[in-house]
Amino acid sequence: MKNLQSQLKTVSRSLAALSKQVEKLSSQVAKPKAVKKAAAKKPAAAKKPAAAKKVAAKKAAPAGGKTVLDTVFDAIKRSKKGVTVAQLKIKTQLDARQLSNALYKLSKKGMVTAPSRGLYVKK
Repeated sequence: MKNLQSQLKTVSRSLAALSKQVEKLSSQVAKPKAVKKAAAKKPAAAKKPAAAKKVAAKKAAPAGGKTVLDTVFDAIKRSKKGVTVAQLKIKTQLDARQLSNALYKLSKKGMVTAPSRGLYVKK
């Protein structure tokens, strides 16, 4: 009987500690909502430049400075007679999917042409 009472006391203490943690978490969750309401009160004109900044930040070049398109185009540009897909895989060390996407985008931009299947030349 004493064992059961001590176990119940332990459970009640742990429940009390858990309820305090839940209260802390709920107060932390409630704080960002207040911030969102304050942000919603700003004029609509202020939101548009912020959204443009976010988009610009996402499209920025990676830290290395060269994008995948740049590396693929540089490899094609260096060759006189053109480059095959297999040669591009070796030179750029890209996956087949990445390489395919880059070649598609470059051809749509008009920077690269394909005189025959699998061969790409700078336009």
